[in-house]
Amino acid sequence: MSVQSEPLSANDLAPPSAPALNARANLLRDRSLRLVLGLLGLVVLLAAWWLGTDVLARPDSFAARFSPTATLPALGELLKGSDLPLHVMVSLRRVLVGLAIALALGVPIGILVGTSRFAEAATTPAFQFLRMISPLSWMPVAVMVFGVGDAPIYFLIAFATIWPIMLSTAAGVRALDPQWLLLSRSLAATRWETLSRIVIPGILGHVLTGARLAIGIAWIILVPCEMLGVSAGLGYFILDTRDRLAYPELMATILIIGLIGFALDSLARALVRRFAPGQA
Repeated sequence: MSVQSEPLSANDLAPPSAPALNARANLLRDRSLRLVLGLLGLVVLLAAWWLGTDVLARPDSFAARFSPTATLPALGELLKGSDLPLHVMVSLRRVLVGLAIALALGVPIGILVGTSRFAEAATTPAFQFLRMISPLSWMPVAVMVFGVGDAPIYFLIAFATIWPIMLSTAAGVRALDPQWLLLSRSLAATRWETLSRIVIPGILGHVLTGARLAIGIAWIILVPCEMLGVSAGLGYFILDTRDRLAYPELMATILIIGLIGFALDSLARALVRRFAPGQA
């Protein structure tokens, strides 16, 4: 059985138009410029670090122990062979579990608040009150309730990250086109069909944006949360390097925390661009 392909049209064979080529060139030039400026900013930051610890500080001062000339070799040693990969994986697992809890609770609550004015009026004061409490202030309470281990860290990360997810979800529900909801009613769609076919696809961009904000918050509060007496994680590793007076390793761990956080945010931005280009 032979398959005949459709003949190519003149539009398919025609070269790209001049406006399309100019748009591609401008986009490429803009991306290249942003890359160069970003690298330049990192170079300036590294130079300021070097000036502050190696040039302006006295060689016998405490600040000189955190210089990049000592930190970068320590970073290479940590990456070549140590317990650092274990601490990184433990920290990433805690962030993912805390975010999963926040998503499982924040998205349904956000949908409820966004669709019901009664629920919004009843919950807004309480949610705004809780949202303004620093998650780290709950650390003693979390330890007393959940004990020492991963459970209080999961609670603290979930408590800190549920708010951007919930608020973004509610904003996405309110931004839905009412015509789509009227269409679902006119077609006698069930609540589940309306939710799965209209509401969830329509708010996906807002949910991903809230998740991106939540990732940044989770990664910021992770390190102090891991100083609750656990025996693994990047926060624990920082305390360990401090106790061993291994200051170059301490600074190297801080660099690793920044690099991983940057990678997580880049991944979140890529997901937003992929599934919700309008929200990027």
